[in-house]
Amino acid sequence: MEVTDAETIPVSSTLPEGEAMGDARGFGRTRETTLLRIETDEGTVGWGEAFAPGRIAEATFDELFREDVVGMDPFEVESLAERSYTDPYHFGGDVFVQSVLSAVDVACWDVIGKTVGRPVHKLLGGETCHTLTPYASTMYFTERDRPIAEPIEEAVEAGFEAAKIKIGAGVESDVERVRTAREILGDDAALMVDINGNYRPEQAVKTAKAIAEYDITWIEEPVPPENETGYREVKRRIDTPIAAGEAHYGRFEFKRLVDDRTVDIVQPNLGRCGGLSEARRIADMATTENVAVRPHIWNSAVGMAAAVQFAASISTYPHTRNVPEPMMVEFDRSDNPLRSDLLETPFDPSGGVLDVPQGPGLGIEVDDDALERYRADG
Repeated sequence: MEVTDAETIPVSSTLPEGEAMGDARGFGRTRETTLLRIETDEGTVGWGEAFAPGRIAEATFDELFREDVVGMDPFEVESLAERSYTDPYHFGGDVFVQSVLSAVDVACWDVIGKTVGRPVHKLLGGETCHTLTPYASTMYFTERDRPIAEPIEEAVEAGFEAAKIKIGAGVESDVERVRTAREILGDDAALMVDINGNYRPEQAVKTAKAIAEYDITWIEEPVPPENETGYREVKRRIDTPIAAGEAHYGRFEFKRLVDDRTVDIVQPNLGRCGGLSEARRIADMATTENVAVRPHIWNSAVGMAAAVQFAASISTYPHTRNVPEPMMVEFDRSDNPLRSDLLETPFDPSGGVLDVPQGPGLGIEVDDDALERYRADG
């Protein structure tokens, strides 16, 4: 078997004027990413996602990957990550190289699963897994004024029993947002907060201590991802677990997070970390050192499918059959047609349960009509 065709497909969706949303760093109206469709000489199609703008992803694929991918046996996919670090030399750690590698890798695993008739999570060594626990990623900062309680109330009404909210605009604002979320979610729900790297260490520590009484499951990106000494300082001074990884790429950056005990939870994004092959290596490193793994998901439906399959494969070590912390996966509650419209059967987290596709490969079918609506290269 060999890959005979590969196509990069940029997709985007833009919110109406005045409806921008985001985090403490700023607002945005456009969501964009790049899908990759590969086809083999046996007619099998595989899908992947490079969580990067279309023109950059296309140029990176054509310049650095196309010659190797077209003609390769998808079953040899794990060697591709190795080669991305050594040929071309020095480029392997680049975010766009890792993003395109992610797309190729996931698409090949999709083909492999379809060829052998198994879902990807089983191929990665996971046990049979039918459901995961979704958490609502919500309470974004918005351009339009709206009550801060509204998005949490909507998430609870939809059945979510866990949520992650945006903070990072000052201690007073942080406390108000966390207090509101906790009151609505109730005492038993998992509540996470995301600063998106908008603080210096001292600011992050002040907020962490101010919200500690609300039983925070983790604080995400308290300082910028490149501020390694800042992470270590925050880790030393607070008791709340720290999570990071959406802005880290490839096994070597994650190895530093794990080896230095910089974080308690690593969060690889399957559209940027190097794909399923690299994510499996990252998970092996993390679980070996008893660091938790929770994938970051802010992708299209294809990237989400990869993350769900990956999450379903992750070891529960050191837990046995009694797992006090179920595997949680992020479900972005913003208006995102690239997630909600691109599949024949969209992911549905209602009732606080997210089904793991059991079909071969990623277990998804891309809706061709929807794909054409959101293509950004027409």
